Amino acid sequence: MAGTGRRVLVTGLSTFWGGRVAQALEQDPSVEVIVGLDTEEPTVELERTEYVKADQSYSILKRLVKATRVDTILHTFLVVDSTRSSSRALHELNVIGTMNLLAAAGAPGSSVRSLVVKSSTLVYGAGHRDPYWFREDMSRTSRVGTAVERSLLEVEDYLSDFADDNPHVTVSLLRFANVLGPDIRTPLSRLLDLPLVPAIAGFDPLLQFVEENDVVRAILHVMDRGISGIFNVAGDGRLPWSECAALCGRRILPVLPPFGAERMLAAFDRFTELPPEVLSLLRYGRGVDNTRLTSTGFRYTCTSAGAVDAYAEAARLRRIVGDAPAYRWERDVETFFRTSSAVVRDER
Repeated sequence: MAGTGRRVLVTGLSTFWGGRVAQALEQDPSVEVIVGLDTEEPTVELERTEYVKADQSYSILKRLVKATRVDTILHTFLVVDSTRSSSRALHELNVIGTMNLLAAAGAPGSSVRSLVVKSSTLVYGAGHRDPYWFREDMSRTSRVGTAVERSLLEVEDYLSDFADDNPHVTVSLLRFANVLGPDIRTPLSRLLDLPLVPAIAGFDPLLQFVEENDVVRAILHVMDRGISGIFNVAGDGRLPWSECAALCGRRILPVLPPFGAERMLAAFDRFTELPPEVLSLLRYGRGVDNTRLTSTGFRYTCTSAGAVDAYAEAARLRRIVGDAPAYRWERDVETFFRTSSAVVRDER
């Protein structure tokens, strides 16, 4: 018989965010069950999260939700970097995967009562007609130019329909700004790690960041408080790209032309894998209004500048001591530590 604690399903367990969210949930005694779903094995050490392997479309979701009776789904799986997948794979991962998730959550008799989706401010695009701050109820002013942006917008449409059809489910959509921090690697952090940071000639865009720990905190905040709606998640303030580089002890190299910059990327792609959606950002920048989330009681630990500082300090340390060894998940080892009678367990 199920207990009284929360039962949570985390999608994208092998991703940076899925693993971090699962680790945070494990520290919450009110969470009774944690199930993690992904196509790949976990990349962080987990003590009580159960891992389930899935295909790219997450077709097992309906069966899994029914079997585990989870009441909460944290959908951290959405791909927001177009260099990671082809256009077809992006559609399969983001759109088809989310459709299968919503079908499972909305099935007759489903136990799901809370759904939190991690999305991106990429949905706003970046263009010369943009407002200084995008609010959640605003639409993008530029055309949809990349497959990843198109897939995220499609996901949001499906999510809106699901929320209308399932008023008994608390649906929360979080649009995160560019993330920086000690551990995560992103296209922008890879640029900032270069000795000379490439920029588009004649442009010094204003950028906004959110620190990696605030990402996890925001997801758990809306889950714990049962807050529905769409929320921008970004630290206070914006910084010129040149100042971001300076904070990291780097100099800007304005080598990318205002037009046709894609052709110049060959010299950098081997090191940065710069996705096309970042080019628009390096030309026009982007800012989002974060007051809707703070009005619910959420408090950021870092401003945008603080997020850059956190990354810069960690990058300096890595250059001195190197990267920590990567964690390797092994099923037999995990099974032993979780189930063997030889393991002495703490009484709590």
